[in-house]
Formats: sequence, C-alpha cells, structure tokens
Amino acid sequence: MSPSVPEAIVVEFSVEDGLQARWDEPRIFALVASIVSSDLRLRSDPPLSGGRYVIGLHLVSDATIRALNAEHRGMDVHTDVLSFPLVDTAGHDFVVPTGEPRNLGDVVVSYPRAVEQAADFGHTTERELAYLVAHGVLHVLGYDHEDAAEQRRMRQREEEALEPLGFIR
Repeated sequence: MSPSVPEAIVVEFSVEDGLQARWDEPRIFALVASIVSSDLRLRSDPPLSGGRYVIGLHLVSDATIRALNAEHRGMDVHTDVLSFPLVDTAGHDFVVPTGEPRNLGDVVVSYPRAVEQAADFGHTTERELAYLVAHGVLHVLGYDHEDAAEQRRMRQREEEALEPLGFIR
C-alpha cells in the first residue's frame, strides 16, 4: 500500500436487490481511497490521517433514492446521488471504540440516473458512476457547491481523482 493511502480503508459495496447493476469494485475502491487519503488530511482539524476508515457505497433504484430524498431532505423527487456523512471535518465526530474503524458515512447512487446521465453527457456508465461516487465522497468529507468558488474547487477535486484512474469523458 502506498504511503498516501490511509492505514486501512474499507469500502462496503451494495447493490439493491433486483437491480441489474454492479460496481467496478477495484477501480471504485482506488477512487475512494485516493480521495479519502488526500482530503481527510487536508480538510480536517486536527487531521484525520493514519487511521482506519469505512465508507458505504450503495447502488439503488430511482424509487429508493426518491424515498431517501423525501425522508432525509424533504424533497419528494429522484436525484442522482445522496451523501450521508458521519464525520465532522472540524474533528467533532462520533466517538469510536478503540480498534474500530471510523465510519465516514454512506453514498447512495441511483443507477438509472447514472445510465441516463451517461447517455446525456456522451460517456460511459462507468465514468458517470465514478463521477457520482467522487461527488458523493467529497460531500461526505465536507465539500459543498453552494457558491461558484466552492463549486469550482469541488469540480477540480473530482476531476483530479477521476482522471488518473481512466474515468474520462
């Protein structure tokens, strides 16, 4: 393992029952590990590097993501990705028992939206899934895009993570 990767990161992959989809687990794991390893150190005070981490990635249907969006955000519409962070990048997160990994949170991706958006943007579904994962993981780590400067910074970070792994447009 390279020195830039956290001591240990576990990515828990799931696909909703009945959904005809799958993760490219090795490449998506590499994407998540690259984002987590660089951004936890850069964005946290005190830095959260050198630990053990877990993050959940979930591929779901439009109906499921719509229900989650309604329940958690009060918006009864489908969306492409939702993030549920469990770490406060200011260092005030949940207490973790000794020896247990720190759970960063979950990223939920609508597979039907990814397929549709890939076609709309003229790239592969794999690239769109990777983009949505990168976007979601960055939200878990505290990034946002409420103003133009934040949006540019987040978009730049997404592309920096995607390109080395061949997730290009």
